[in-house]
Amino acid sequence: MYRHVMHILVAAAMAALYVPGLAQTQDPAPAPNADRLAWWREARFGMFIHWGPVSLKGTEIGWSRGARVPIAEYDALYKSFNPTKFDAEQWAKVAKAAGMKYIVFTTKHHDGFCMFDTKQTDYNVMNSPFGRDIVKELAEACKRHGLAFGAYYSVCDWRHPDFPLGSPGGKVKKPAPDLDRYEKYLVSQVTELIQKYGPLLIMWFDVPQEFTPERGQRIVDVVRKLQPDIIVNNRARVPADYDTPEQTIGAYQDTRPWETCMTICKQWAWKPDDLMKTLPQCLQTLIRCAGGDGNLLFNVGPMPTGEIEPRQVERLMEMGQWLAKYGETIYGTRGGPYRPGTWGCSTRKGSTIFAHILNWTDDIVTLPPIPARVLEASVLTGGGLTWEQSAEGITLSVPIPARDPIDTIVQLILDMPADRLRAVSVEGPLSTDCKATASNVFQNMGMYAASCAVDENERTRWATDGGTHAAWIELDLGRPRTFQRLRVVQEPVFAERVRRYELLIKDGDDWTPLLRGTSMPANLVRDFPPVTARFVRLNIPEATDGPTLNEFQLYGPRTSP
Repeated sequence: MYRHVMHILVAAAMAALYVPGLAQTQDPAPAPNADRLAWWREARFGMFIHWGPVSLKGTEIGWSRGARVPIAEYDALYKSFNPTKFDAEQWAKVAKAAGMKYIVFTTKHHDGFCMFDTKQTDYNVMNSPFGRDIVKELAEACKRHGLAFGAYYSVCDWRHPDFPLGSPGGKVKKPAPDLDRYEKYLVSQVTELIQKYGPLLIMWFDVPQEFTPERGQRIVDVVRKLQPDIIVNNRARVPADYDTPEQTIGAYQDTRPWETCMTICKQWAWKPDDLMKTLPQCLQTLIRCAGGDGNLLFNVGPMPTGEIEPRQVERLMEMGQWLAKYGETIYGTRGGPYRPGTWGCSTRKGSTIFAHILNWTDDIVTLPPIPARVLEASVLTGGGLTWEQSAEGITLSVPIPARDPIDTIVQLILDMPADRLRAVSVEGPLSTDCKATASNVFQNMGMYAASCAVDENERTRWATDGGTHAAWIELDLGRPRTFQRLRVVQEPVFAERVRRYELLIKDGDDWTPLLRGTSMPANLVRDFPPVTARFVRLNIPEATDGPTLNEFQLYGPRTSP
């Protein structure tokens, strides 16, 4: 049944439109990698591959060196590494059948072993019994199958004598390091990767221990000089082109590109009997990434034989089958205009919004009002739809038998381009669209910034440095807003750290306490009489270690959960 209630939307709602500035000034010239970056964002889905001699042990790549596997034994694994069933052609076919558009391969991890024919060290795959250039074969297979190819390269090297830190875990100081000399080694290898296997889609750096922003920028400058249109991630100690939340779905962010990197199982490298994600977990991760306006780089860890584990292949094929049906709601879309939440998320393309309803907590999903008229609405995943648009929002209802167990996709066709709509929250915390700052951020890393605590995503978090015993996070609501409920979400292990907290509001130049407590449970909810303020601070004056919050939310009278 289709119901459509026509309303003249109030002028105030029109202010929510994004109106481009008048073309009175010339836009700056696009960056050399603008086209490649745009293609990558539209691709949305790629394969990450962590592989090396460590697969012989089934332990984690790099991190198990000197921990679960003695250093001497770990470093000698390559002498037995002979993956005779490696077939780059088959890997590329698997990625393509899964609906992936690009592959990023670990050319060198923290353990220093190189999976390519490098002239800078003998510690490489050419000196293993296998003796074949894996990076070369995979890069060529990707080209044959229309997949873009990118190179993962670890900035740190826990084996190299000139890198200051060693195994286990990059915590052991080496006797006579020379970081300048190591930088030359790194530049030489990056040059090899780009010149021998390029053009590359991405240079994916990782763990820039001991690197300053200045040193990291030099590396990025070299990369861009070698290939101006290359995309560079944010792990060389400089922001570069995009953010890389790890093992968690990134927060909604439509102002800067981002990509979640996540494993299909638990471990990056292959592990026998590793716990694998279910199909709903895999697909909903991809859907939520797209809904947050980000990509998903989904990792597989091939076996010592050189094969991708059959059960992982099967799961990827299932994802590909879903994308063959509903890929239009993922590829080439932008996230929004409805921010991800418990209910699900949305993507948009042209004049169409795709509402991905992942959780039905009620018979009706109510989307906030938008300054556009819905012309048509339908359920792409099948079944009837009851819908209504009014000044209060858009209500959607799908009969229980027609609700897809993974994703019920409702298509809304508007009378205007959907990308002109600002992102709005469905579930309503006042803190979602505010500016958040904090006294401390773990290693000044963007993935742990204060904004991660106000993104309606309980998988992200604001974190502080280890050894921090007092900290605060502050919200600027943009204007005086009325609220009456506080909600704070933490992981239980972090909740145990807080010994005292207080909620403060700014009154002139002074901070006035609103609430106080001596402990903060993992899911704290406290009500209080309505209060109006623009600046709000959650102060933690006493903690046993670095405070870490997943969510810091304020609710008004109409949006209280």
